[in-house]
Amino acid sequence: MAEKVRLGIIGLGAQGGFYLGLIEGGKVPNMEITAICDIDESKRAKAEEIGVPFYTDYIELLESGNVDAVVTTVPHYLHPEMGIEALKRDIHALIEKPAGVYTKQAEELFDFADTKPELKFGVFFNQRTNPLYIDLKALIDSGELGNLRHTSWIITNWWRPQGYYDQSEWRATWGGEGGGVLVNQAPHQLDLWQWMCGVPVSCYAHLAFGFKRDLVVEDEVNAIVDFGEGRSGHFMTCTNDLVGTDRLEILFDRGKIVVDDSRKVTITRLTKDEQELSKGMDMEDVRRVFMGEVDMATYMNTEVKEYEFVMGQQHSDILRNFAAAVLDGEELVAKGRDGIHGVRLANAMQLSAWTGQPVDMTDFPADQYLAELNKRIEDEGKFETRS
Repeated sequence: MAEKVRLGIIGLGAQGGFYLGLIEGGKVPNMEITAICDIDESKRAKAEEIGVPFYTDYIELLESGNVDAVVTTVPHYLHPEMGIEALKRDIHALIEKPAGVYTKQAEELFDFADTKPELKFGVFFNQRTNPLYIDLKALIDSGELGNLRHTSWIITNWWRPQGYYDQSEWRATWGGEGGGVLVNQAPHQLDLWQWMCGVPVSCYAHLAFGFKRDLVVEDEVNAIVDFGEGRSGHFMTCTNDLVGTDRLEILFDRGKIVVDDSRKVTITRLTKDEQELSKGMDMEDVRRVFMGEVDMATYMNTEVKEYEFVMGQQHSDILRNFAAAVLDGEELVAKGRDGIHGVRLANAMQLSAWTGQPVDMTDFPADQYLAELNKRIEDEGKFETRS
């Protein structure tokens, strides 16, 4: 077995260039760059600099024999198409998030990947390698805190100025990008939220389109989701908050988790189930609690943890894990089909805002969503509709 996976990068923009730097810098010891593809001829110079073949047609790269695997760092609509073409040629595929713009498109990729079980197919959810979220998922899965009651994630630190959107014709368009903050900035949180708390069964959302920016897609989101069995969640994100907030709260029967700035975690554990504590208190006990006359350690204890952020570590961890899956069968951190959850939730939020109605996610109306998306693509008049 080869010691390193030969990787081709399709799309040498900011993200593809970042991955190239990590691998060339020795941060991913079981992987090497052996080909680059970009439609921009000026990127050829970088390929020549590191001594690898350069292609302007990704199919030529896939058929070159120079790669074992590819990573796709291209506009969102292209991820499924390129993933399928790679897998057709028995090349392992690591797809950037989101796995697709709409569920029908993403499912075509996942269904094809199912016909190639011998190949590795993953989605680049690098936040799943963050030790903070790994620890939280393990704690939640252990059942120590009991059942979920509700959760809220306010993630508004995605500030983008107007110039960011004016960089290219495809950015922040329905036909070119497929949406706004939900498909560009927030997919990681949508994935993590469901990874830890479970997949919602329905969604009701209010979205603002071009609220504080000159664009047609969503730049502010407020959504309520139902996880079933009385469990609920709230998700808020935007790109117009220069101050920004990143705060995740998750309430359980026996405690609460609060995450600030994805670095500080406060875990409060109740000594008993909250309903047991409630039933066991008379009004004199309640008065003493409210007046601060009780040592609250009687009812709860709190643990605070702080995590260090290392730039690039999560991305190199995903690349290393993907290479190890190819070489040694290591389990993927984020398997390809995991990508459907974030795509479906983003679609549900958009569809709910368009129709003013809650959206059933157990039987998601994929055709209705695509029809509504195509209406908006037609109104733009710049791109072809989707099928």
